[in-house]
Amino acid sequence: MRDARAPRAPRIPGAPRVPLARPRDCVLGGVSVALADHLDWSVTAVRWMFVGLSLIGGAGALLYLWLWALTPLRSPLDGVAVEGVQRTVPVAWVLLAFAVVAGISAVALVASGSRPLGVLALVALMIALAVCAVAWDQLVDIGDAARGPASSAALRIASGAFLLVLAAALSAIPSQVDSGWVWLCIIAVTFAGAAVLLAPWAFRLWRELISERTARIKEEQRAEIAAHLHDSVLQTLALIQNRAGASSEVARIARAQERELREWLFAGGEAPAADLATDLRDFASALELDHPVHIDVVAVGEPVERGTAELGAAAREAMLNAARHAGGEISVYVESTPGGVDVFVRNRGAGFDIDKLPEGRLGVRESIIGRMKRAGGHATVTSRDSGTEIHLSIESQSEAP
Repeated sequence: MRDARAPRAPRIPGAPRVPLARPRDCVLGGVSVALADHLDWSVTAVRWMFVGLSLIGGAGALLYLWLWALTPLRSPLDGVAVEGVQRTVPVAWVLLAFAVVAGISAVALVASGSRPLGVLALVALMIALAVCAVAWDQLVDIGDAARGPASSAALRIASGAFLLVLAAALSAIPSQVDSGWVWLCIIAVTFAGAAVLLAPWAFRLWRELISERTARIKEEQRAEIAAHLHDSVLQTLALIQNRAGASSEVARIARAQERELREWLFAGGEAPAADLATDLRDFASALELDHPVHIDVVAVGEPVERGTAELGAAAREAMLNAARHAGGEISVYVESTPGGVDVFVRNRGAGFDIDKLPEGRLGVRESIIGRMKRAGGHATVTSRDSGTEIHLSIESQSEAP
């Protein structure tokens, strides 16, 4: 993003023009900088052009507002997290300052016995400026990181307090206390002060109600879709798995589709928890696509989030060995207790004798038993003709006080 005060590099003849887009770091709206970059002019010249055109029936101000409304913002720079616009000039406070000047002038004219038309015009201008200041803060500056909720609340309170104080000052002028137009100004200023104080709160409450209603409608639609899919698609996929068998390609595809549908329907838009059970479920989904297996992962107890790197690696290796050599149905049981974490990986394949494994087969010895021993836990392999069970256990690490 180019600074408006920085010298511009000369444009190469024949090179395409810079796209007309407003910068995100600007003085007021960034229109002058955007137009200067696009036309390859000086920013100062463009600003004086707007000032000169404004003297011709306000054409410059109208052109500026038109370009501000229609010119898009530049894309955020890489590494910059700011998505909104950061303005050097606090526009809302400037508008409030003009409103204060107009209000003090109106009180002075009323005290001097001036004509009602001029006072009414100043009061209307003051109310419009105060309302515009709060509206600008609530609608335009809502994405400005430099002006947070504290600045917004201070502006709203200052605007409302000034209007109410001005109404009290108008009612305290003894020479005009019986004038009907003065009381009209007092009533208008009082209502404007109340609106400035309460309107942002009501607007925020209205937005929260709309958001809650939208979320409720989405949840109802999701529930209807889930019920429909559960009665039709999910039951069909389950029937395909039962008829095809766990080792067939059709069953694996149907199982993967069923899992994706269930995660989308019942998990919603929330990200899954980064725990051991979620890690093993994701790994089981990948294994089911590559091997003729059906893996069920069941977890009980509190989610395991700490100290599970070695345990998770050993459990994944046990699941991979079961998928490669046993196939069929594999069950994974994760139990978390205050004293530690236990993982059981069971399959119904042909058993094996760990002592008779060749010397080059280090999957069970090193990747499972050795890894758990190095992590401070232990691994037990129980193998029979009816299947194999691998029990991984590790104690919880006591945290320092």
